[in-house]
Formats: sequence, C-alpha cells, structure tokens
Amino acid sequence: MRLETQEVAAIKAAARHVFGADATVRLFGSRVDDARRGGDIDLHIETAQPVDIWQLKDDFLERLFERIDEQRVDVIVTTRGTAPRPIEAIAYRDGIVL
Repeated sequence: MRLETQEVAAIKAAARHVFGADATVRLFGSRVDDARRGGDIDLHIETAQPVDIWQLKDDFLERLFERIDEQRVDVIVTTRGTAPRPIEAIAYRDGIVL
C-alpha cells in the first residue's frame, strides 16, 4: 500500500468525522500495488445510513486537505447493504480496509 502513515490516519479521521464512526474506508486502485508508481488516491467509503454524498464528499476532502498535502483524491460512497455498482465491486474485491 502506497500511503504514508499520516495519510492513512488523516483519511480515517476525516471519514469518521464526516461520515460517522461506523464508516468503513477502503483504498483501491493503483495505490494498493507497491510495485506501481504515481496515481491518485482512490477511496471507497461505506456508510451505515444513506447520506448526502455531494455535500459530505466536499466536507470530507476539505477536512482531509487540512491534514495532508492537497492531491488528487477520488471518493465513492456506498450505503452498506445496497447492491454494488461495478466500481464499488472492484473496491470490495481489491480494496484494503484502512
């Protein structure tokens, strides 16, 4: 996994603050492969209850960038128990829970 310890801590803290303590955060995409270089940070956040994704996504990124350098971060949000879309299925299959 190609994230620094402080990046993982910042991601988890921002997700807990914005989406709730029961939110699950997964890193997926190129950053899970130590052999690859570069790439954006792809995050899958799973919540217990439906949320206003657009507002909370912006809040999450704002809080995250207070703690780490601003960089490209893609976020998808899923409500636990719903049928996964194709990109979410990839996150479930290949992602690493932070």
